[in-house]
Amino acid sequence: MTRPARLLRPALLPAALLAAGCAQQIQEAASDAYAPVFPAEARAETQRLSTGAVYDGTGGLFASDRRAAQVGDVLTVQLSESFAATKSQDASSTKSDSFDIDLPADLDAGLDLTAGTDRTFSGSGAASQSNSLTGRVSVMVTRRHPGGLLEILGQKKLTLNNGDEYIRLSGLVREADISADNVVRSDRIANARIEYIGAGDVADTGRKGWLSRTLETVAPF
Repeated sequence: MTRPARLLRPALLPAALLAAGCAQQIQEAASDAYAPVFPAEARAETQRLSTGAVYDGTGGLFASDRRAAQVGDVLTVQLSESFAATKSQDASSTKSDSFDIDLPADLDAGLDLTAGTDRTFSGSGAASQSNSLTGRVSVMVTRRHPGGLLEILGQKKLTLNNGDEYIRLSGLVREADISADNVVRSDRIANARIEYIGAGDVADTGRKGWLSRTLETVAPF
């Protein structure tokens, strides 16, 4: 190992450890935005004013309904996402020009002045992508809108041997789309935001290092 390399190595080690630690801290900070939300006031039955009616307008669709309907209620989301996209493009163009220059008779010395241009272009490209995500994750109702529209938010954190996996979900659910067993399909969630992110040793091995990304950014070619 050359002397400059030996001098540079101790300086790069703290930077690499700092980058790895920052990735974990970023995900932990993002988890705070998915913290459980509870109603400001308790909703105990003893505190409700009894109207004598069987149906409670602030509850679910039925009196004995156990489906999520209020802020703080838990709802299970059945993840069943599968997407595939393919795109291809071809383009070509050809153009030719030619022209002759006629000289006056007193300047014509048997010269034949002819000029022309030829331009040809062709290009093609193709791209394909497919994604699939299945499973279940429980979320909480964070806000209830008129008409039975519920805002949901939640995450699941899986701690493995060499890292953490985060599944985060938010969106809008119609109360009518929730099944009797308190489950809603992910394709019934409006404005859905689903994230599946890894942090730790396993996730780090699947991405380029910070130095490689920096060199690619400033590379002229």
